[in-house]
Amino acid sequence: MYGYGYRYMFDWTYLLVLAGLVLSMIASANVKGTFNKYSRVRAMCGLTGAMAAQRVLQLSGITDVRIEHISGSLTDHYDPRTKTLRLSDSTYSSNSVAAVCVAAHECGHAVQHQVGYGPLVLRSTLVPAANFGSTLAWPVFFAGLIFSMRPLLTLGIILFSLAVLFQLVTLPVEFNASSRALKILENGHVLGDSELSAGKKVLGAAALTYVASLAASVLQLLRLLILARGRDND
Repeated sequence: MYGYGYRYMFDWTYLLVLAGLVLSMIASANVKGTFNKYSRVRAMCGLTGAMAAQRVLQLSGITDVRIEHISGSLTDHYDPRTKTLRLSDSTYSSNSVAAVCVAAHECGHAVQHQVGYGPLVLRSTLVPAANFGSTLAWPVFFAGLIFSMRPLLTLGIILFSLAVLFQLVTLPVEFNASSRALKILENGHVLGDSELSAGKKVLGAAALTYVASLAASVLQLLRLLILARGRDND
């Protein structure tokens, strides 16, 4: 019996969690493998990730973004609050095609910030709600299960939906940043045609991690809906 009074010995909805986990693992392995492959290919321009970022920002007419080094691998990100571009160990000092493209991608976010790209503005607005929702969704939902309180179940689902919405909005932001980066690298003659092709593979693999993450969260949301319905029918 379920601890919450369900009639079945096995909670099949865990299969949804497992499916999401598998998708995320595959996407993560793919991006790491692709990045590692092209991190061994030296960019003909000879620029490191930090130098490439500076070049891309200059080509975009951006002069007020700082470039900093941050520890870790593929922990690169742009912070719009402080206008800071942080490049990881695997990117900052590397002169590989992969490093140049990852750095340029983060610059793409800086360009989005400069032009007021709608989805980026919306994502930034959703950050507090998404963080709040992802933190409280499961405790609230399971409290609803334990005490058979439908309002708590509904609130848990709504809170988790905020986190899913954030991930959904993230997709166009990431794809657009990659598109901007590749266009600047091409128009600025930073990378050649064959290098741009490799860059598309690197950034495409990275984008798939966001798709997989969204899919996993949607499956989690589906599980919540099924569990809530099961409680109603119990």
